[in-house]
Amino acid sequence: MQVNYAISKVVNHMSANKTANVNARIQQSVKTDAEAILAQMGIPRSVAIDMFYRQIILHNGIPFPLTIPRAVPSRDLMSDKEFNKMIAVGLEQAKSDDAQDVDEVFDELTEGL
Repeated sequence: MQVNYAISKVVNHMSANKTANVNARIQQSVKTDAEAILAQMGIPRSVAIDMFYRQIILHNGIPFPLTIPRAVPSRDLMSDKEFNKMIAVGLEQAKSDDAQDVDEVFDELTEGL
C-alpha cells in the first residue's frame, strides 16, 4: 500500500510539471539581437523565457523598472554607430510598413491627460 502511494505521489508530481507553450510576436531585429547574446551566454531561448517568468513570480511583477526616457537622445550625444543603428531600425520599420497612424499615436499619448 505504501509503495502505491509513493508511486502515485511521483506520478502526480511529474504531471504537475508539464510544460506549456508561449507564443509572442516581436520585431525580427529584437529576436535576432537577443538570441545572438543568449547564444554567446550558452542560454537557449526557452530557458531565458523560463528565467524571465520565474523572476516575474519572484518579484511579483516585472523584475526591472519600466520607465520612459525623458527625451530622445540627441545626435550630438550619440556615436556614429549608435546613430546608424537607430536610423537602420527606423528604415527597416518604414520598409516593412511597421508604423502606426500619427493621429492614433497622439490620441494614445493624450489619453487621460
